[in-house]
Amino acid sequence: MPVAIDGPDFAALQVHDVEAAAAFCEQHLGLRRAAVSPPHAVVFDTQPIPFAVRELLPGVDLADVPRPGLGMVLWFRTPHAHQLHDQLVAAGIKILTPMTDSPFGPMFSFEGPEGYTLTAHGG
Repeated sequence: MPVAIDGPDFAALQVHDVEAAAAFCEQHLGLRRAAVSPPHAVVFDTQPIPFAVRELLPGVDLADVPRPGLGMVLWFRTPHAHQLHDQLVAAGIKILTPMTDSPFGPMFSFEGPEGYTLTAHGG
């Protein structure tokens, strides 16, 4: 039988400015930093999968990429999707997909750090 993986257990966005991306996540998404992060990243205390923003890996150049992560879908669960939507709108964050019902509860997409598309969903 072939070896199998269990599934994703870590997600990170590669960014030019780690501290600015971390500040976005803290101020607008309410994420809290984990007790320990490596020097090139900020890891957040998210469950069930740890999430981080990190420096660009060697050989990665996002300077001419208008929408980093295009083709990748990163969803965040919240029990307050509507309130988060309103909070982001009030802060001037660009909403990319309007609030809609989905099989996973209300959901919407918004522009996150450095142009990444992030999706929030939940009750």
